[in-house]
Amino acid sequence: MNVYDSARMADVMAPLGYVSADSPAEADMVILNTCHIREKASEKVFSELGRLRMLKEERAREGRTLSVGVAGCVAQAEGEEIQRRMPHVDVVVGPQAYHRLPSLLEEAARGQAGAIDVDFSASAKFAGAGEGAARGAAAFLTIQEGCDKFCTFCVVPYTRGAEFSRPVTDILDEARRMAAHGTREITLLGQNVNAYRHGATGLGELIRRVAEIDGITRIRYTTSHPRDVDDDLVAAHRDVPQLMPFLHLPVQSGSDRILAAMNRRHTADDYRRAIGRLRNARPDLALSSDFIVGFPGETEADFAATLALAQAVGYAQAYSFKYSPRPGTPAAEMAETVAEEVKSERLERLQAVLNDMQLSFNQATIGRTVEVLFDRPGARPGQSIGRSPYMQSVHATGAARGTLASVRIDAAYNNSVSGEVVSSDPTVPFGASDGGERRITMEGIG
Repeated sequence: MNVYDSARMADVMAPLGYVSADSPAEADMVILNTCHIREKASEKVFSELGRLRMLKEERAREGRTLSVGVAGCVAQAEGEEIQRRMPHVDVVVGPQAYHRLPSLLEEAARGQAGAIDVDFSASAKFAGAGEGAARGAAAFLTIQEGCDKFCTFCVVPYTRGAEFSRPVTDILDEARRMAAHGTREITLLGQNVNAYRHGATGLGELIRRVAEIDGITRIRYTTSHPRDVDDDLVAAHRDVPQLMPFLHLPVQSGSDRILAAMNRRHTADDYRRAIGRLRNARPDLALSSDFIVGFPGETEADFAATLALAQAVGYAQAYSFKYSPRPGTPAAEMAETVAEEVKSERLERLQAVLNDMQLSFNQATIGRTVEVLFDRPGARPGQSIGRSPYMQSVHATGAARGTLASVRIDAAYNNSVSGEVVSSDPTVPFGASDGGERRITMEGIG
């Protein structure tokens, strides 16, 4: 989501003459785009702002300027504290107000210290979305923001607001512009993306509409909630060939008791049934998930249920974390905390299981030929990196950026696979910026 939001900020700054800079040292403006999901994000922001203050003071001694902004969820949650502690920050902008960056900069230039906007109005944010430079062969497209689920551990409802779904026509227009710039794969984004609904259109129908756009050969979506896996979405997995056979569906815990304490609104069996419906529709579906260990009150039996669910489902990838309290959430007030050393030991055990699953999944592709969309340069000369339909990172030589190639997999590792290009289509041309006089860099913190 923040990658997409950074691109939106670049779009709205482009008419002012800003182009991307590679580092703060080269920039006329630095924006820290932040995420508040994980522990210590705020501390990271303030630490980085301290370094930027020194850079700004150095510029001032040279008779030059440097504008500093903080965007995203930390800005939303702690805007006043940022203004109080870091008066050198020129702009504080919440995740729904990026379209106001130019006017906020004008306010700052007029001497209004700490121009701030953390309004929750989401609709204006997307005006003109996709009108900037090419996003690349694989790109993100936000269709939904906010969440109404209120899981007890999560800050998203407080930093991103209530669920908001963009109009279908706006999404399709942006997707067409992206395709015209050479985008081949679109990932539809939302904090709770499968809760998308605009009028009578849900996510399944939207996927069908995006699949009709010339040039879009791959579609993904993230992040989903088990309660919102409806029949139409399941049917899209069966019927739409552009929809990749990979799904990130967070479960968080395999214990019904802990799931209830998390206010997840589903049981472990509900989750298993959703997986079963999806796999019946698309038998080669690969799955990813999120897990939290050490949630307040978690017993060894609760953790054993999480291990059992993970082993029963079988994941191609997964993300696992120790629980950390987020200020202002109900879970932060729960008394039955789990000792840090217990959390660490459980996380180690869970990750050993998940890592074995990921390696086994990657090894099972050895000898197979898979379609790979290459979108990044590799570490070695002539090497490129792309993604398989199953979201594996694939390394190969002889495939240019923007190429969709058939690759025969000959080696597998924990986090990637490698192989030989068998055949490929022509490289897709990309649009390019024609430059400008002011440079901006955006750094992600979360």
